[in-house]
Amino acid sequence: MLFIRSFVFMLLQLLLTPVFSVLAIFTFPFSPLTRYRLISSYAKTMIWLVRVVCGIRHRVLGIEHIPQQPCIVLCKHQSAWETLALQAIFPPQAWVLKRELLWIPFFGWGLAMTSPIAINRSDGKGAVKQLLKQGKARLAQGFFVVIFPEGTRIPYGQRGKYKVGGALLAASAGVPVVPVAHNAGRLWARAAFIKTPGLITMSIGQPIATTGLKADEINARTEAWIENEINTLDH
Repeated sequence: MLFIRSFVFMLLQLLLTPVFSVLAIFTFPFSPLTRYRLISSYAKTMIWLVRVVCGIRHRVLGIEHIPQQPCIVLCKHQSAWETLALQAIFPPQAWVLKRELLWIPFFGWGLAMTSPIAINRSDGKGAVKQLLKQGKARLAQGFFVVIFPEGTRIPYGQRGKYKVGGALLAASAGVPVVPVAHNAGRLWARAAFIKTPGLITMSIGQPIATTGLKADEINARTEAWIENEINTLDH
């Protein structure tokens, strides 16, 4: 049964992604925030489908901690689930992602319309400069900036190295960091076909003020909160 449900979800995703992507391209004449609000309906549809088809539900703790003003969101990365759920839970957001994703037919074309910060990871200092420049521009446009500090999906129960880019942007822009923990990888594992029914918990921490803090300290506080919080989610 798990195989059948997972197959049905994959099939629906394969059918709907090109449709939404083409529609996303036609949002070009609208303002960036309007484009985002229209395009994010795809993520909300996928979250609904994975609940109905695969039985993956979710709950959100600490939603009252989301600031009214744009800030930096640093989130644990375990699964494809959070890339969808963040769009359904947080206000309009710009994502920091690898530029190669924009080259994927249909999906990448639609993704480009969401005002992402598409960096060349191999460009070291150049990527950091781009992150700081475009990150501040997105914040000024009214976007929250979402970054996965570990850089890639980490299997459930493990932790990766937290990179300092998001903390650098927060310190430079003078905006708070909102840490986000979750246990999505327990049900929708990294690169896994099978999706197991159950409840995912996402926990949103209180904003971390960055005034007077160096990027390393911001990063350390963020990592400590996320990793400690994850340990409490299944208890």
